[in-house]
Amino acid sequence: MNSRVYILGGSQSDFAVNADRNGQTITDLFIDSVQSALQSTKLDPNDIQVGHAANFVSALSSGQAHLGGFFGHVDPAMENIPASSHEAACASGSMALLAAMADIESGRYDLACVTGVEIMRNLPGSQAAENLRGAAWADQEWQNTPYVWPAAFSDMIDEYQQRYQLEKVYLSAISKKNFDSAKTNPNAQTRNWQFEPGAFEQNDDLNPSVIGNIRRQDCGQMTDGAATLFLASESRAKEYANTHKISLDKLPYIKGWGHINAPMNFQQKRRSSNQQQCLFPHVEHLFKQTLSRAGLTRINEIDGLEVHDCFNITEYMILDHSGLYSPGEVWRGIESGDFLKSGKLPVNTSGGLIGAGHPVGVTGIRMALDCFKQVTDNAGDYQIENANNLMTFNLGGSATTCASFIIGT
Repeated sequence: MNSRVYILGGSQSDFAVNADRNGQTITDLFIDSVQSALQSTKLDPNDIQVGHAANFVSALSSGQAHLGGFFGHVDPAMENIPASSHEAACASGSMALLAAMADIESGRYDLACVTGVEIMRNLPGSQAAENLRGAAWADQEWQNTPYVWPAAFSDMIDEYQQRYQLEKVYLSAISKKNFDSAKTNPNAQTRNWQFEPGAFEQNDDLNPSVIGNIRRQDCGQMTDGAATLFLASESRAKEYANTHKISLDKLPYIKGWGHINAPMNFQQKRRSSNQQQCLFPHVEHLFKQTLSRAGLTRINEIDGLEVHDCFNITEYMILDHSGLYSPGEVWRGIESGDFLKSGKLPVNTSGGLIGAGHPVGVTGIRMALDCFKQVTDNAGDYQIENANNLMTFNLGGSATTCASFIIGT
């Protein structure tokens, strides 16, 4: 990267809160998130130069679109800042971060506010699930099911079983790891959930089938929430460090990034991997792209990952393309505990989407915020020891839009 983009801090809402039951609107979540982030970073609203908002289904779930307009309601000083909104299904938050980075790298602005917000639990589950159909090719894929995404990722499990004889016990282990990790995260949606023995097995009473290969504990959560980050140029970061009497080398910056798209159609993605070792060559390429931009060569140089586990098979697939193991052999790392907080590559110590929650448009920003916390030694009970370089992997649709960031000091 030619110029550094620093992260000055931010905030996350409590993902366990049902916004609608709590009397909160999408606007309330948006404003509260930015105000909370301003307070936690001690930034002056007068200094915010540009805003980027991320969201996927607010127009369907709450009737409210055009969310960039709400920066003007956070503080009188922000009434006229330029702002835009970004949508790329579950990767919306990462797209907002990339746009803010481009603003800073171009020299247009020195300090950007990036906010993701989503309300998803104000509707019956069937309607909320239907609202997510547009992240696939809506009129061509998975037409005969009300549960588009469980069906889609059930198909991914089929592919892994056919190619590599994947055993579901390893997928269940991912879910259990992430639910266990969430217990240490004070903002996680499931931190107080309890599970009976057998809840992670093929048990129709304790872990009922959703569709195909997918059972309840295989799934990420429908979540309300918001998260905000502030990105700054190097000159602005120096000012911030001087004002707050901290060393610039203690402020994290985005060391590397990746962004790649694949065709929307899942079957076309599968065909592109014919004669290839891995299922999604573009996912493998994104790892290499992101590491290269950070001046790194191997995933072993990363101290932890926050990856997109909308289903446990998604985490398995992402790790399968990381280069840590040969294709189809991630089960070895699961079996040996490599991905636990104490392992050689901790994954989703926050709880991930399964444990911490998945407000769709927020997830990419939340991941980056958790990486910021890790490399500044502020992750509390889910802190990774000696965390210097953390990486995100955020995807939208059936691995259609993929984005990654490496954050470190």
